[in-house]
This record gives sequence, structure tokens and C-alpha cells, in this order.
Amino acid sequence: MGVVACRAVRLRVLVFSSLFAAGGAASCVPDERPERSGPSASPRATGGVPQGAPEPRRAATDGPAHGLPGPQIGERFVDSFERADPGPDWNVTGPGWTLREGRLCVSDAHNHPAWLRRRLPPNARIEFDATSASPDGDLKAEAWGDGLSAATGNSYTNATSYLVIFGGWKNSLHVLARLDEHGADRKALHVEPGETDPRAQPVLPDRAYRFKIERSDAKTVRYFVDDIEILSFKDPSPLIGEGHEHFAFNDWEVSACFDNLTITPLKS
Repeated sequence: MGVVACRAVRLRVLVFSSLFAAGGAASCVPDERPERSGPSASPRATGGVPQGAPEPRRAATDGPAHGLPGPQIGERFVDSFERADPGPDWNVTGPGWTLREGRLCVSDAHNHPAWLRRRLPPNARIEFDATSASPDGDLKAEAWGDGLSAATGNSYTNATSYLVIFGGWKNSLHVLARLDEHGADRKALHVEPGETDPRAQPVLPDRAYRFKIERSDAKTVRYFVDDIEILSFKDPSPLIGEGHEHFAFNDWEVSACFDNLTITPLKS
């Protein structure tokens, strides 16, 4: 109770004592907090926050550690995954992702990718190693997506990226798709065991493949495996700019591992 309030109590007690002869002395313990004066004493002056209440927490404004997009890659970026967990550069959108023996590994992700928070430039070369432990193959990655999205159903029809799929659908197709892995405009190669054309051969289990995804003219996406061009997609409406600046590893059900990621910006 403040000094002014204390005096008011004394006055009321004296008045009541005189009127009703109630007797007894009024006691008043002064407030131990110092009195405040000036604008800071008013809740209005503190933006409606009561005096003495903790300030509201402010949202983080930048940095991958806070779940927001990281800086654009301006020079060669390398990740060899030699650590205990994915770390702040990666946005893992679902379960199943872990680091094992210096590789980023996954199973049963059901199209909930691990997105790199650092942003891709419009033109870049993305290289990595990928290994499937299953005869079903099904190695998958995404490029120039939003860094946040994951499938909302059994079919991945709501992607934000170009999808690279090697040995998908139980090792029956190699695919390069835009936004929808089932889309009518996707590029696809049928896979046949024993095929002499290396582009149409199935994925072998436990073999490390070296992938390369590249866009150098801001509109044509090409993907290679072991330096062999598998498919290309010339996009009349390229995925560029906000919402299309991130890379991800992805997976449906197979056990797969990824390693030695290198991203190199390319001049337009």
C-alpha cells in the first residue's frame, strides 16, 4: 500500500471512530516498493503492459537456429554430415531422419523431407551421394522448393519444388517432376532389369550413386547420376524466387542415406 493510500485509511478510520466510537488505533504498513512517478508509472505509457510485468517475448527475426530461412548460398557450400545430428542448417519436417556414420539417413519418411535452410540461388549445381538399402530403389530429392512443405496425403501432389526420383514406384521409373510427382507434365523413363541403356537401369541396393541437379539458364532443370544425364525439364514458368529457394532430401519408405552434399552457385 502506498503512502497516499495509507493516509486515506487513517482518515477513514478516524472518521468512523468519531461517528461510532469504535475505538482502537488504525495500523498501516507502508509499501516497501518505491513510489513511481512520471510516464513510466502509467500502464498506457508501457504499451498496455502493467508496471512490473515481464516484457513480452519478441519473435526471432533471422537465423537458421530459429527455424527461419538462412542466407542465400553465395559461394560453394559443402556438408559432409560428420556430426551427431542434422543441426541448425536443416529443417526436418517429420520422423525417421538421423545421422549415422557420417551420413544423413532415413526410412519411412512418407514424403516429409529434410530441407536445407540455406537458400539456393536461381542457378546452381547440387551434387550428393545417395544409397538405397532396398531393391525397391526409390532415391528422392527436391530442388527449388519452399523449405517447409511436406506431403499432406499418400500421394505427393502438393510439392513446391522440382522432384528428382531415381528408381521410384518399386524401381520401375526414373522421374523429374514439377510440383506433383504424378503430374501429367512430368518427365519419366521406364526402368527395365538388364537394360543396356544406363539411363534405364534399376537402382542397385547398397550402391552409392553420385547425383547432380543443375539449372544454369534459370529455366531448364537437368539431373544426372554418375555423370549420365537421366532427364531434363525446360520449364515455361520456372520455379524461382520466394517459395522456391531450397533443397531437400526426401524419402517414401525405403532405408536410404545421403552424403557429401555440395552446392555451387552458377552464373546466369
